[in-house]
Amino acid sequence: RATLLLSRCLLKMVKGNIIVPEDILSFCCNGLQSSTSPPRAREPGEREEAPGAMASPSPARNPTEVQMSQLVLPCHTNHRGELSTGQLLKWIDTAACLSAERHAGCPCVTASMDDIYFEHTISVGQVVNIKAKVNRAFNSSMEVGIQVSYEDLCSGKHCSICKAYATFVAQGPLGSKVRLKPLTPQTEEEKIEYSIAAERRRMRLVHKDTLKDLLTRSPQETELETRDGSGAVPAERTRVESVELVLPPHANHQGNTFGGQIMAWMENVATIAASRLCHAHPTLRAIEMFHFRGPSQVGDRLVLKAIVNNAFKNRWVPVVGVPFPPSPRPSAPSSLLSGSMEVGVSAEAYGQEMSISCRHINSAFMTFVVLDQEGHPRTLPMVAPEPGDGERRYREASARKKIRLDRKYVVSCKQSEVPLSVPWDQSNKVYLSYNNVSALKMLVAKTNWVLAREKEKVRMYTLEEDKFLSFRIEMSACIPASRAFSLLSNLRRRHEWDSHYVSAELVQKVDDDDMIYHVVSQKLRNENKPQDFVILASRRKPCSKGDPYVVAFRSVTLPTHPARAEFTRGETLCSGFCIWPESEEMCKVAYYNQVMPGYLNYVTTNVAGLSSDICSTFEACEKFLLKNKEDLISRLQDF
Repeated sequence: RATLLLSRCLLKMVKGNIIVPEDILSFCCNGLQSSTSPPRAREPGEREEAPGAMASPSPARNPTEVQMSQLVLPCHTNHRGELSTGQLLKWIDTAACLSAERHAGCPCVTASMDDIYFEHTISVGQVVNIKAKVNRAFNSSMEVGIQVSYEDLCSGKHCSICKAYATFVAQGPLGSKVRLKPLTPQTEEEKIEYSIAAERRRMRLVHKDTLKDLLTRSPQETELETRDGSGAVPAERTRVESVELVLPPHANHQGNTFGGQIMAWMENVATIAASRLCHAHPTLRAIEMFHFRGPSQVGDRLVLKAIVNNAFKNRWVPVVGVPFPPSPRPSAPSSLLSGSMEVGVSAEAYGQEMSISCRHINSAFMTFVVLDQEGHPRTLPMVAPEPGDGERRYREASARKKIRLDRKYVVSCKQSEVPLSVPWDQSNKVYLSYNNVSALKMLVAKTNWVLAREKEKVRMYTLEEDKFLSFRIEMSACIPASRAFSLLSNLRRRHEWDSHYVSAELVQKVDDDDMIYHVVSQKLRNENKPQDFVILASRRKPCSKGDPYVVAFRSVTLPTHPARAEFTRGETLCSGFCIWPESEEMCKVAYYNQVMPGYLNYVTTNVAGLSSDICSTFEACEKFLLKNKEDLISRLQDF
């Protein structure tokens, strides 16, 4: 009450042009708390708050992190009272764009979006929580990681919806590119995302080539299926075309259409096309990786076209890491079939004169299902493609489905959920290489390593985590990092310094970065025959300054090299080298190996002997590097 009276007096003094003393003004603005209560002692480590600031007990977070919470209202939902996926895409793109602009300090546009798998639907009245932050900045583009979850305000339940990665490009005046400042990761999670972002970028760049390669090498797998076409629906019946006028609310402050708005419009026409096939209300389950080919501006007419490319009937087998359907049916017959369909959708931009040639903005492929009352996918009608382009789209949809399943299984699964020896083929080679390198980078980024032994220049660390025991052995060597990288990535020379290796045969040179070897090692204790391995070796040069050279190893399965009676087939989940330049003539070499549970008994009973053996092997590795430092033949093998 006293504060109110003083405020009224202050107002009268201001109206009467009476000068107000500064101490009275401060007293009226800050209230009586300071005069009636003693100042509260701050806790140790607590920062002094600025006047009017909200308390923030949590530690300082990533400066690029953006958090968005949206209450799902009826205007955001479809006829089932579920959040429209198009609306969710708009929110995702907005949060990611704001995060990118925080780092760039200038306007940014959406360049691409990786695969998105929607694990659950969101109902009206629930809250969507979106967290976005920049994982890594390259020259003029950056990767933004997005996590989406929903919150039920009544029950307090939280559930993950999807995880996505978007690429944004910073734009200067007149659309010129801006060179971005580097990002320095702080936490272990940020370091992992930072390191693997380079692998995801590499995978995006070869995405289109992967599809072309599969169609070229395996045409039989994507031929039209032999079916009874009596009940097939002509694909032409599912065709949809719609036009949208880009207005100021659809665009940013530079007049460029929001990427999320374009995605929302595309999802709308794709849903209509899917509905025309199944005569029901479909649910969007996945959006395949796509790229924006160019911008559109306020005043453009966007023509959106969609058509069902293919409908799939797949024997449903529950797979680790795949959340659909929500619960298995133990009593269901083995012939239970589930269905999904791929809808292709494109966006083209025109000016005011529609007759002028269009600008291609984006193409995307969306996977829909139709759920029954129990939430399981229903069987869908077959699609009869049109001759020519329709048959091409039909075959490409089959190829994309295979690639999509491989990518989801290999890339999205946790490292412990991927089988040790994944079958190698043309459709999953890019994703196995990604998994191989990213698994090693995740191991490198771990922070809780414990020093177990130090012998002269060789240091050995251990890491116990879940059911895995990992080793890290490192040393400094007087050799350029690029030379060490060349020597250590050639498994055919490993027997020269590693006594455990007997031989390594190059089975297949996939490309300059990935090779498959058949390795024979010495007999293990209590074994009467040697071990053999089929190993994928993936090597990477640094993506930017500060990155290491990487050589990663993991087991794969090749039909040409099955297990043989004269060997004990061994498997390795994650191992390899990281080499950091320390100067022009010095580098730090670190070897990592993640030990499987079956090896733990041997480790626990031979800790002293094992560590001594590992250190001796690494000392031999250093001698090998120094001996071959100026080897001309090895120099010629550099790439």
